[in-house]
Amino acid sequence: MSNDTPHRANRPVLLAVDEDDAALARIERELERRYGVDYQIVCLSSSRAAIESLRALKATQVDVAVVLADHALSGMTGAELLIAVNELYPIAKRAVLINWGAWAEPATAAALHHAIALGHSDYYVLKPWRSPDEYFHRTIAEFVHEWSRLEPSGPKEVSIVGEQWSARSHEVVSLLARSGFPHTFFAASSPEGVRLLEERGYGSASLPVVFALNATPLVDPSSAEVAAAVGVSTRLERRRFDVVVVGAGPAGLAAAVYASSEGLDTLVVERDAIGGQASSSSLIRNYLGFSRGVSGSELSTRAYQQAWVFGTTFLVTQSATALMREDGELTVGVSDGTSVSAKVVILATGVSYRRLGIPELEALTGAGVFYGASVTEAKALAGERVYLVGGGNSAGQAAMHLARFASHVTLLVRGASLVQSMSQYLIDEIAARSNVEVRVNAEVVGGGGEGRLEHLLVSDRTTGRAERVDAAGLFLFIGARPHTDWLPPEIERDERGFVLTAPDIPLEGHAPLERPPLHLETSLPGVFAVGDVRSRSVKRVASAVGEGSVAIQQVHEYLLRWRLAGAPPMVDAPRPADVRNPHSVST
Repeated sequence: MSNDTPHRANRPVLLAVDEDDAALARIERELERRYGVDYQIVCLSSSRAAIESLRALKATQVDVAVVLADHALSGMTGAELLIAVNELYPIAKRAVLINWGAWAEPATAAALHHAIALGHSDYYVLKPWRSPDEYFHRTIAEFVHEWSRLEPSGPKEVSIVGEQWSARSHEVVSLLARSGFPHTFFAASSPEGVRLLEERGYGSASLPVVFALNATPLVDPSSAEVAAAVGVSTRLERRRFDVVVVGAGPAGLAAAVYASSEGLDTLVVERDAIGGQASSSSLIRNYLGFSRGVSGSELSTRAYQQAWVFGTTFLVTQSATALMREDGELTVGVSDGTSVSAKVVILATGVSYRRLGIPELEALTGAGVFYGASVTEAKALAGERVYLVGGGNSAGQAAMHLARFASHVTLLVRGASLVQSMSQYLIDEIAARSNVEVRVNAEVVGGGGEGRLEHLLVSDRTTGRAERVDAAGLFLFIGARPHTDWLPPEIERDERGFVLTAPDIPLEGHAPLERPPLHLETSLPGVFAVGDVRSRSVKRVASAVGEGSVAIQQVHEYLLRWRLAGAPPMVDAPRPADVRNPHSVST
């Protein structure tokens, strides 16, 4: 253990375990040079010593940020050591150490695939072989950054003090978490919560209170006030745009990036948090280009920043309430009583989870009962029994994240299997978790508690028998209800409310659209639909991003037809030979 410099007490630990003395010395030297000021560097030569050290650190309440373990340790493999790490430090980043080129060895490759696929290791790390080894440092820096965002007690840009099981506290924390803003929640009764409130003269009647850098503390703020405090626009300075995108999920953000980057003046209207439903996913492992996986909030934050840099305007915590055509342009009504006009509107409103509809459980929403979000509540449920309802990828990702903290996680599935609704990698991870159970043909039919969730009634759908179980948390990922009630009748929808686009639009009897619609265009000219809100779309993040980007090519075609026709292309106009933006580059 390197502790020869007078640094602050209880620095978080970066731990490496390797039986190769030369390799361990290089690892220690690299870590010490780059991180020795802010972290304790602990380098050990056996798995047994590592377990003993981790237990001692836990007993003295010292955090562990990263653990690196050589693949071929004696006594236990590196992956087996990392499993033990998870029991002591659930949010520590864990990786298997290998030599450069070892990925070509079949046995090593198989062990890495197994450890990563089952969630025992976050990734692998190549041992440094030179100094400085920037490839090694890039991986470690990413691990440290990811850990720091999850670490609950460290300083963050925003602090929230509130009641632990308050629905309003949950809403505030969820808004910040899903939007990707670093924050810390302190229970009002905790030492830090008491200190923050007393320093500013606030009492318990004022909860929740939000403390943000360079901003006046907010007492029981609205979602709009919270968003404004962290620099997200909640009101507009102007009312005319080329394109209005309704919804800031993956599809809407992709549309905004491509529209703004190709010179279209673009506004995104989002009623809730940046990222939509995807932002509540704790880890998306099969999104192209993120080999270690990426959280939904991180992916959404990157997309939001990318669109903003290209010049996209955002209006957050405001809903689109109406859509109509006026004087050849489209007008979108906004929940603040104003409206905006545009040549094109892109619907990317996504879907929401269906409500359970059990009054005694609905009353506990935010106090143990949660729709979708799991990342922000997981730490508060450490050591508790938790239930999830749903059989899709979102439920599987949440189950794996909650299993790091909860004593037992039960996934309740109405159907007979997960095979048809969940990716195989998640099914394999769930099967490998000793504290995760899957109950098929099961559903929640009741429950309750005093001030917070304490128990559930779970029914077996084959026998009809209901069982009462202790439960501290219930997370619901059921159904998919599109946000389309506000749309005008001119926009055709299917029987479930999803928006129809070509070729599903019945043209007969619909005067507004007197030409074949473009592929992602709705029955109202100039209005496009992308992502989950679109009928028959593939409900995956990558698919939503693809539709959002492809829609902009069709927007250019629509606008070019407009210019050629001298009016909005309600009727068939000459089709140009090349409808691409001449100033854009295809990617």
